[in-house]
Amino acid sequence: MTSTEPTVLPEDVVADTVDVPTAASVQAADVTFADFDVRPEIVAALADAGITTPFPIQAMTLPVALSGHDIIGQAKTGTGKTLGFGVPLLHRVVAPDEEGFDALPAPGKPQALVVVPTRELAVQVAGDLETASRRRSVRVALLYGGRAYEPQIEMLNRGVEVVVGTPGRMIDLMNQGHLDLSRVKCVVLDEADEMLDLGFLPDVEKLLARTPASRHTMLFSATMPGAVVAMARRYMTQPTHIRASEPDDAGKTVKNIKQVVYRAHALDKVEVLARLLQAEGRGLTIVFARTKRTAAKVADELIERGFAAGALHGDLGQGAREQALRAFRNGKVDVLVATDVAARGIDVDDVTHVVNYQCPEDEKTYLHRTGRTGRAGHKGTAVTFVDWDDVPRWGLIDKALELGFPEPQETYSSSPHLFTDLGIPEGTTGRLPRSKRTREGLDAEAIEDLGETGKRHSSGRGDRDGGRGERGRSGGSEAREGREGGRSRNRRRGSGSGDRPAEAGAEPATGPAVGATGPDEAGAAPRRRRNRRRTRGGRPAGDAPEAPAEG
Repeated sequence: MTSTEPTVLPEDVVADTVDVPTAASVQAADVTFADFDVRPEIVAALADAGITTPFPIQAMTLPVALSGHDIIGQAKTGTGKTLGFGVPLLHRVVAPDEEGFDALPAPGKPQALVVVPTRELAVQVAGDLETASRRRSVRVALLYGGRAYEPQIEMLNRGVEVVVGTPGRMIDLMNQGHLDLSRVKCVVLDEADEMLDLGFLPDVEKLLARTPASRHTMLFSATMPGAVVAMARRYMTQPTHIRASEPDDAGKTVKNIKQVVYRAHALDKVEVLARLLQAEGRGLTIVFARTKRTAAKVADELIERGFAAGALHGDLGQGAREQALRAFRNGKVDVLVATDVAARGIDVDDVTHVVNYQCPEDEKTYLHRTGRTGRAGHKGTAVTFVDWDDVPRWGLIDKALELGFPEPQETYSSSPHLFTDLGIPEGTTGRLPRSKRTREGLDAEAIEDLGETGKRHSSGRGDRDGGRGERGRSGGSEAREGREGGRSRNRRRGSGSGDRPAEAGAEPATGPAVGATGPDEAGAAPRRRRNRRRTRGGRPAGDAPEAPAEG
C-alpha cells in the first residue's frame, strides 16, 4: 500500500492537505488512467503501448495536477514519475488540429516546458511524452547539447507545443531569440536535486524567470536539499507535497533489488565481472565506473573476452553515446559500461543486473546507479566491488543506506561464494563461449550524423549538458585509475615539456648541444642563430690595421 508521509517542507511552502488516492484504493477499484478524466486520446495512446493501470506515484499525482495545484513529488527512482507529470502536462496542451488552437495568444509557441539535468534523461522523457501523445498532433521538441543547432532552431520556428531539454542548450537558444517561453502554461523540473548537484539551479531560475507567473509548476526530486526548497518557495505557489512509499519497503533502497557487496582486488575485477556476466538469468546489464578512462578500458576488455559490450561516457561524441544507448535498448549489446553521466538517464525496464565496478562516491550516487534495475516492479541484482582503499568510503555509504554490509566479503574470481551468491554455473571462466556469442554487437547499430557541436560551443556553454556531472563525480579518482590498468598521463622525460604527452612512435628527446642550431623540439622550426661580432673602438675587430713588423 502507498501512503503519504508527513511533509518536512516549511509551512509557508506546503499547501493544505489535498486528498489523494492510495495504492490500496487504486488496486481495490482496479483504477485505470481513464478514471482520472484524462483526454481519451492520451488514454488510448497509453493503452496502445500496453499501459493501462497507473503506478502509485502516478495515481497520487494525477488528481492533484489535473486540478491545477503546484506539486512537489518525491519517489524512489524507477517508480514511474515521468507519466506522473507527463499525462497532466499533455492534458493541458492544445494541439494544432484541435479546437481552440487558433484562439491561443501565440499559436505554435511552447505551451509546456520540461527541464532535466542530463541528455540521456531528456531523450527518455521526450520519448515517453511522444508515446502518450501518439494519437494527437502534439509536437515535442528535444533540445540538448552535442547536436547541431540548426535542426533545433528550425523545429522551434515551425512551432512546437512541448519543449524538453537540458538547461544549457535551452538558455543558448533563449538568448539567441529562438526559444520563446512567454506562453508556457506548465513547467516541470525533473530530478531537481541532480540539477543542484550539477550546478544548474541558476540556469533553471533564468528559465523560470522567462515564463508567466501564472504557470502551473511541478517539481520532482528524490531528495529535498535546502536549495531546492528555497527555489520551490520562490517559484511555486503553495505546492502540494506528495511522497510515495511502500510500508513494506521502509529501507532507502528499492526492495526488489538484491544487494551484493564484495571486497575485490583491482587486478582481478575484470575476471570477476566476466564470470558474473554469465550468471543464470542475467539479462541487460549496466556496469558503472567512476572515470571515463576506466569505462572505456573495461568495455574493450569485455569485447575482447567475447561479450557484446558498449561504452557510454563523456569523451564520446553525442552520436556515439546515442548509438550505444540504442544498441543497448535494442538488445544488440547486453552490457553497457557507463560513467555516472548515464545514471539518471537510462530507463530500460528489463535491466537485470547493475555492477558498481568502482565504488560510488556517496550514497546518492549508489542509489541512482542501482536504481537502473528493479524498475517498474521488476526484480534486479546490484553488485558492488569495493577496493581496499575504498572500504572507509563504503562504510559511510552502508551506514547511510542501512544496507547491512559494513565489511564486504573478500572475493576473488575463484571464490566459491561468488558462484553460489549469483547463480554462476560451476566451471565458468572469464571468456564467453563462442556458442553463446549470439548478439550482434555495437557495430550493428549505425551512428547517426547529428552535426555535432563538439566539446564546447563559442558561448562557453557547449557541452555542459551532462558533461559537468561526470567531471564533478570523477574528481579525485585519477590516482585510483592507475590501478585499473596504467597511468593516467604519459610524460616525456628530459624534453623540457613535462606537461605535453609524447607522441606515439616519437624517439626519445635529448637536450640540444651547446651552440646547436637544430630544432629545440620535434616538429618545431629551427631557431635562428645570432652571430655576434666583436668590435674595437667602434670598428669591427677584424678590420683593425695590422701592427708593423718588428725589426
